[in-house]
Amino acid sequence: MISKQETLNLSPYMALYDVLIPKDHLLRQINELVDFSFVLDELQSKYCLENGRNAIHPIRMFKYLLLKSIYDLSDADLVERSKYDMSFKYFLDMTPEENVMNSSSLTKFRRLRLQDLYLLDLLINKTVEIAVEKGLLLSKIIMVDATHTQARYNQKSPKEFLREKSKSVRKAVYQLEEEMVGKFPEKPTSNEIEEELQYCRQVVDVVETQSKVAQIPAVKERVNVLKEVIDDYENQWSYSDDPDARVGHKSADTAFFGFKTHIAMSDERIITAAIVTTGEKSDGQYLQELIEKSKEAGMEIETVLGDAAYSGKDNLQYAKTEEIQLISKLNPVITSGSGQRKIEFDYNKDAGMFVCPAGHMAIQKARSGKKNQNKNQHTKYYFDIEKCKVCPMREGCYQEGAKSKTYSVTIKSIEHEEQAAFQETDKFKQLARNRYKIEAKNSELKHPHGYKTAKSAGLFGMEIQGATTIFAVNLKRIIKLLSDKE
Repeated sequence: MISKQETLNLSPYMALYDVLIPKDHLLRQINELVDFSFVLDELQSKYCLENGRNAIHPIRMFKYLLLKSIYDLSDADLVERSKYDMSFKYFLDMTPEENVMNSSSLTKFRRLRLQDLYLLDLLINKTVEIAVEKGLLLSKIIMVDATHTQARYNQKSPKEFLREKSKSVRKAVYQLEEEMVGKFPEKPTSNEIEEELQYCRQVVDVVETQSKVAQIPAVKERVNVLKEVIDDYENQWSYSDDPDARVGHKSADTAFFGFKTHIAMSDERIITAAIVTTGEKSDGQYLQELIEKSKEAGMEIETVLGDAAYSGKDNLQYAKTEEIQLISKLNPVITSGSGQRKIEFDYNKDAGMFVCPAGHMAIQKARSGKKNQNKNQHTKYYFDIEKCKVCPMREGCYQEGAKSKTYSVTIKSIEHEEQAAFQETDKFKQLARNRYKIEAKNSELKHPHGYKTAKSAGLFGMEIQGATTIFAVNLKRIIKLLSDKE
């Protein structure tokens, strides 16, 4: 149950916050910038207003999640820091002497209160609304890209992952307290997951009851992570074999196991839309949805910047229909061919045929593929195989024993021809130089805010992490822009 009336903090120690939390502190600035009552409006239906014990206020619970994203902390470390960090207590609307909650309440809040809530869109739209109200979104340009996040469990079996985390705890203890060698229980030898779970519980118990270094942060943080993993598995909230994570590719040679977040960002570096998917999804197919979400959030869009992944034929047609400039280079296969040809043939415009370097003209041609499809058609030119067999220039051109010799050319669509011409203009090149901004934003999400690795398993958990992280990053950017404006 949540109370219908707001409670007043009447502690005699509240004045401490005016002394300890300066005006330019990030958490004070966020508190003054955002009216968090929208959280209560969205979550009120998830609580009973008449019966039961008073629950921890949903705004405070949401602020806990926001702190977790801003400072990249585990649930246990977040609650522990809230005991003594006055800036945290101030942000959470707590009195200085007030006791903190149990960290397990955060897990229950995510599980029970945030289901069926489009938190990602809600929080992004809120920050865009604030930016528009403050007169910060002046450009009509957005940039699009996708950033990958490694799954928490990285394709390890449950036993392997639990073993890795318990080993990390033991190693941290041994480095600081050699006397603990031999005091931990015997490692399990079977493949039963229950034995591994029991061993992990025993490791936690030994550290907390027998070690002198249990309260040192280097040890305590690893113990808290191990506790979270045990709790996740026991409650089937996060599985060690993540059911939603998939293998995606960053390049032809490198792969990752996890998720993708497809992002649209304004020229002022405020994220205006995001979509979280499994790792194998391609970037280009989400362009139209990102544009539509950005418009719904309050953006006016005239130009979109993206890499070659967004220059598909359907995206070019969409941009043309919506009268949007798409600054996205065509795939080199379309503009320059496959790039695998060692020998280029010449085109005879009078005959309408290609001529090989030896001077032999194609004897016929045929078109493959259908019109009005997303894939371009090809024209295949056929050469006299008998001439190729005895040609003095056949090396590298004709493969011995081949039954035919052909030369294929992609037929560019009207959209591709227009885009190929546009990307050679100075205007295109000038705008394309701004794409570095979204790469920097991806880096900001990953490194200070922990978006490099998923905090829990499953697409739902990833969406919550994405929502709170992007909300935090956007608020920081808005505060910076307001500061510069002054």
